[in-house]
Amino acid sequence: MSLIKYEVFLKVVELGSLTKAAEMLGFTQSGISHTLSSLEQEFGFPLLVRSRSGVKLTVNGEQVLQPIREILNWNEQLKQQVADIHGLETGTITIGTFTSVSVHWLPDIIKQFREEYPYIEFKLMEGGYLEIEQWIEAGVVDCGFLSLPTREKFEVIPLMQDRMLAILPLGHPLSKAPHMPLAQIAYEDFIIPKPGSDYDVQRVLEKAGIKPNIKFSAGDDYAIIAMVEKGLGISILPELVTRFQYERVAMLELEEQSFRSLGIAVSSMKYASPATRRFLQHVQNWLPGQGAV
Repeated sequence: MSLIKYEVFLKVVELGSLTKAAEMLGFTQSGISHTLSSLEQEFGFPLLVRSRSGVKLTVNGEQVLQPIREILNWNEQLKQQVADIHGLETGTITIGTFTSVSVHWLPDIIKQFREEYPYIEFKLMEGGYLEIEQWIEAGVVDCGFLSLPTREKFEVIPLMQDRMLAILPLGHPLSKAPHMPLAQIAYEDFIIPKPGSDYDVQRVLEKAGIKPNIKFSAGDDYAIIAMVEKGLGISILPELVTRFQYERVAMLELEEQSFRSLGIAVSSMKYASPATRRFLQHVQNWLPGQGAV
């Protein structure tokens, strides 16, 4: 069976649209539709329900999605292993990441990595910690940056301790204080990251026994900084996020120091592709040179 049919099926599911999948893969829409119909005929049951709003998996489609994804992952690993034997470094690495890592780490990491391995390509998928854990487990990404601890079944490389800071408007009465009193947080309007990205903040609040007065929840770290800048509340964010934001908001160390532990995880180092293993080693070697650990 041609693997291109599997690739078309996964791309349609990922994008939720035959038209978008056709544009992405360089097919005509009728070509995509014909390929899917051919796959459904071979399987003997419908895989997708088509409507004006897009496509949705059938119950049977849900059941074959993960095996198809695993087949394509294994095929990618096989191609990389064969290339590795021939002394060629090729392949694609799909990385689960979040905003602060995408902005402050990955551009330099990937640039330096591709100087040595110019034929390895990258695909970045941004999400919250929970989404990235799910992507690693399902094989959607090859590896993912996470806040630790994470799921026990993953193999994890710890990378750095990232200090948690209180973020206040510049005109706040405590903006010049030597540190942020934890008890004061309960009396302030608070802006919290969206669920799934709020583990680090929740750990700080729970450890201090604080129930914040949550006024807003935002999915992007830099949106939170912008809201704090406009006086809509205060927040707690990792130091990596606040890099280069010194003129916009006040950043205070917490009364009791707190850190998030960053790492990169794979579902299995044994079954990781050669390109992924090289990338993980590169990340480990890169960070000490940046003063991160």
